[in-house]
Parts: sequence; C-alpha cells; structure tokens
Amino acid sequence: MTTPTLSVAVLGAGSWGTALAALIARHGHATTLWGRDAATIDAIDGRHENPRYLPGIALPDTLRATTDLGVAMHGADLILVVVPSHAFTETLHALAPLRPARAGVSWATKGFEPGSGRFLHEVAGETLGPDVPLAVVTGPSFAKEVAAGLPTALTVHGDDAAFAQSVADVLHGPAFRAYTGDDMRGAELGGAMKNVLAVATGVADGMSLGLNARAGLITRGLNEMLRLNIAIGGKPETLMGLAGLGDLVLTCTGDLSRNRRLGLALGRGQPMDEAVREIGQVVESIQTADEVMRLADRHGVELPIASNVRDVLHGDITPAEGLARLMAREQKAEYPSKLFG
Repeated sequence: MTTPTLSVAVLGAGSWGTALAALIARHGHATTLWGRDAATIDAIDGRHENPRYLPGIALPDTLRATTDLGVAMHGADLILVVVPSHAFTETLHALAPLRPARAGVSWATKGFEPGSGRFLHEVAGETLGPDVPLAVVTGPSFAKEVAAGLPTALTVHGDDAAFAQSVADVLHGPAFRAYTGDDMRGAELGGAMKNVLAVATGVADGMSLGLNARAGLITRGLNEMLRLNIAIGGKPETLMGLAGLGDLVLTCTGDLSRNRRLGLALGRGQPMDEAVREIGQVVESIQTADEVMRLADRHGVELPIASNVRDVLHGDITPAEGLARLMAREQKAEYPSKLFG
C-alpha cells in the first residue's frame, strides 16, 4: 500500500530533528524544518547541510528550513517536535495557536518536563487539549546514522491508533522500520531512563571495570526500568522492545551517546563541567536522573543504579564510592515473583 504524500513540520533543527526531517523528505513528503539559529537554518536551506550538528552529511534538496514557526506550520498535516525536554513545553505553547486543525502532534523528545517531572504526553495533552491526537517516536537511534541512511528501527506509541500509524508511515522506508504501539507512558519512561543508565555504564567503562560489569549494569538497569514501569502502569512488553531494551543497549554501548560519553569522562576523573563543555550538546541525563528518582520515590520503587548515578551527577559521591555502594548491597533473588503482576 502506498503511503499518501503529507506535509510535515519538524520543529527543532538539532542533530535528531535534522536527521528525521531528512528521512521524511527522502520518503517523498513535503517537509519543512524549523529552528532558531539563523546560520544553521540558512545552511540547511541553501547548502543542504547542517554544519553544526551533522557536518559532511548531504541533506535532500527537497528539505526546506525556516526560522519562522508560522511558515513551518502552514498547511501541515503532521507535526513532529524534536527539541530538548527543557524546551518542550515552550515549543508546544508556541505551536498550539498555529496548528492546522487536521494536524496531530508527535515528538521524538526524550525526558520529563523539568521541575514538574511530568511525562511529555501529559504536558502535550494539557497544552493541546483532548481532541488532538498524540504520539511519541522513540527507540534505539543515533542521529548521525539515520541521516547517513543506515538501517534503523524505531517505535511510535500513540493514544490514537490511526495517527500513530500515520507517523510510522512517514518514517518507514527502505532503511528505516517503524513499529507502532499504544503505551506512551512506558515508551516515554524507557526513552528517558536509558539516558541515566548510560551514564552508569559509561562510568564503569571509564573506570576500566570490564565487559562483565557493563553487561551486569545493562541487565540490572533493565530490571530497574521494568519495576518502575509496572509501578506507573506501563506495559512490561514495551520495555522489552525497542523503546526499552533496544534503546538501553544502544545508549549504554555506543560512543555516539552523549550520556555514555559523560559517564566515560566522569569515570576517568574528568570534572563534570569540563565534560559537558567538551560534549557541546544537551546531556539529558543530568536533569532526567532527578526526575526518575522523584518518580521512583513517589511510587516506592528502589532504584540502586539510578540513585547512584544521580548522586554522582550531583557531586555527592565519587564514581568509586557509587561502585562500592552497589557491590555492598545484600544478595537477593534476581526477580521478585510478582514483577509482572
């Protein structure tokens, strides 16, 4: 079945927003990318390159870019928000009065609303109202590889099956598989929490603790994700798929991950501010670790790895002290008998 050609507005011209806009444009959809930085937008629109975030990668000639949000939104059938979590609420408020009535809103932002700790689908529902279909795009994906056309698989979870399918359809193509689901809460938890756990594996690798330690942290990190997901009402299978396990493995092992690179630097003894400055982009785990632990505390769920990551990021303990805490924990069964309800 041929996917109808749609008009798509992609909001956010960082590495991930640019990569997704390029992907959608290559699939034949009329795609407009919006961003705030005029120099970057001019380069994308004129030279078909994002020199700041994706240098050397040719973008499709059909991709348009603008700093004018109204121009980007005009006539859109589908809106895809790809901004950092700290800019998500502001972006939704800005797009709300410009949104064409027929356009549903999706996002590929990972994290929570800073301060409130709310899931992004809760923010979107409150800001846009109950009649706007919503969907989250998540899963194991590095922007550079998607922009270069390398094989990738993601998942789209939404509250409206038809809209989630339409988002998946514009993403799906020869080198990109897009699946669908209906568990936005679980999908968003996986996309946010894996960033925290990637810091832990990065720290372990920075301390040269070995591959056994890395595998143990990934597996026990998945256990923490599952337990919290069940406590908040998410589906276990969501985190055993692309939104959870897939994204966790990629982010914990791939050196394109900013969160893993932060952990590597901290594990090698580099100061936090210096490490963040060298990375040069938003490192979501710094804020997300606090929100994950607030969520866990509200639901009475113990998260030893995430808790130690938060304390390391705050400078309350050293990575070595965090390791000592984890290794000193009492022996127990790997899984509680009622983990899956």
